[in-house]
Amino acid sequence: MGEQSATKFPQEIIDQWAEPGLDLAALFSAGHLGTRMSVQVLEAAPERVVGTMPVEGNTQPYGLLHGGASAVLAETLGSVGAMLHGGPAKMAVGVDLNCTHHRGARSGLVTGVATPVHRGRSSATYEIVITDDSDKRVCSARLTCMLRDVDASAYRN
Repeated sequence: MGEQSATKFPQEIIDQWAEPGLDLAALFSAGHLGTRMSVQVLEAAPERVVGTMPVEGNTQPYGLLHGGASAVLAETLGSVGAMLHGGPAKMAVGVDLNCTHHRGARSGLVTGVATPVHRGRSSATYEIVITDDSDKRVCSARLTCMLRDVDASAYRN
């Protein structure tokens, strides 16, 4: 997630994850790939996850935002939402990602907003809308994650 400390979580989510002794900000990092791509999650709750990514450094040879970069942003945001929905006893594992690219972006930041389409006991599906600095839709994505039972100790390194 880049700047993990900048992520705003609802207090009840922080409390839920702190109970088993888990560091929520560290757990919801986008990892090395997200750091390389400068993905930053700004706000995270099961109902809505918002994040940004710069276009610069994430382009294809024509200088446009790479479609794979949009997919990384979409999967990151949808996965965070699914994990928060599942809680500490579940692990979200992506099983389907669909991205439709509507327009190119050459500069600035793109912003993704993930909202739930379905939140069940064993799966969660999020729609992720990615827009440019002019609030024009760049990409529409949908991510489905399987929610697997896990002991909270599995999150510790």
